[in-house]
Amino acid sequence: MLSDFGQVLVFMIIAVAFVAFVLLASKVFYPKRPSKEKLSTYECGENTIGETWLKFNVRFYVVALIFIVFDVEIVFLFPWAVVFREMGMIAFVEMAIFLIILIFGFIYVLAKGDLYWDKPKPVIPKLEREIFNSQK
Repeated sequence: MLSDFGQVLVFMIIAVAFVAFVLLASKVFYPKRPSKEKLSTYECGENTIGETWLKFNVRFYVVALIFIVFDVEIVFLFPWAVVFREMGMIAFVEMAIFLIILIFGFIYVLAKGDLYWDKPKPVIPKLEREIFNSQK
């Protein structure tokens, strides 16, 4: 008989072997007929215009990550709402603390301006040379 850890080890070995087998089988059996159509960039049925390897603005990824973080955190509200009456005041206090932390995070992200797609460039003040020349 295998212990629980032994069963997990056997399962992991089988999983790794299965993944290796599938990758090897796909490498051996897939059809190798490249064509211009297959090697072209696919854009939802539209023909691409210009260079297909463009650098995206980093703000796109920042907004997407912030959305995912807040979206996943909000998912915790649903199980809490189901058991709220059974758990009483403790559940209310815990969720209030959780929501306060989320609100502070949201205010921080807003204050940094990471949710605005078109972030204004910072204005760097410049000293005029005339000011220094008039003091001589």
